[in-house]
Amino acid sequence: MLVFGHVGLTLGAAVALAGVMEARRKGDTPRRSWFGALAEFMDIRLLMVGSLLPDIIDKPVGLFLFRDFFSDGRIFSHTLLFLILLAAPGIWLYRRSRRTWLLALAFGTLTHLVFDQIWLAPRTFFFPLYGWGFDKIVVDHWISHMIVGLFNNTFVWASELAGLVILLWFGGWLLTRKSIMPFVKSGRLATFQSPAADQPHTHR
Repeated sequence: MLVFGHVGLTLGAAVALAGVMEARRKGDTPRRSWFGALAEFMDIRLLMVGSLLPDIIDKPVGLFLFRDFFSDGRIFSHTLLFLILLAAPGIWLYRRSRRTWLLALAFGTLTHLVFDQIWLAPRTFFFPLYGWGFDKIVVDHWISHMIVGLFNNTFVWASELAGLVILLWFGGWLLTRKSIMPFVKSGRLATFQSPAADQPHTHR
């Protein structure tokens, strides 16, 4: 899976989860849109960064800086240990001060590992239980292999297409609500309520 797939599908999963939580919310306060509910809980920009974080760290290290030693773009940041090191302090920070920036990175990393199906490489996923090394692959033409996979692997191109659709949907949502600049600057949105929430709320 490439950039659009990881970022878009992670955003879609987080928005769906926020929507479920919003639907279960009790009380007389107006309902927020699903995007708005997610943005009020966490910085969506950090969520997007988290969805690419394992590749941002591992690919430069394993494919460029220490290519002869690692020869793989999925090393330390693609491990369950790395996820735990993000999630555990993230949960602690949220429970202590309601700050969610680390949880956003952890959730993005979680979805990245899921979409990469990293459990199929147990030596990497369960590092260091199977030893202190990682499986090595041939990386001489890894960019061309990714391009070929984009067109020949159904899972890859379908996930990229789905992710792109979600990102375009989100971009359109921001545009119609004049929230692009607030989102870029702060990760927040100009309004959190859905259009229906703009109507006067009455008891029934």
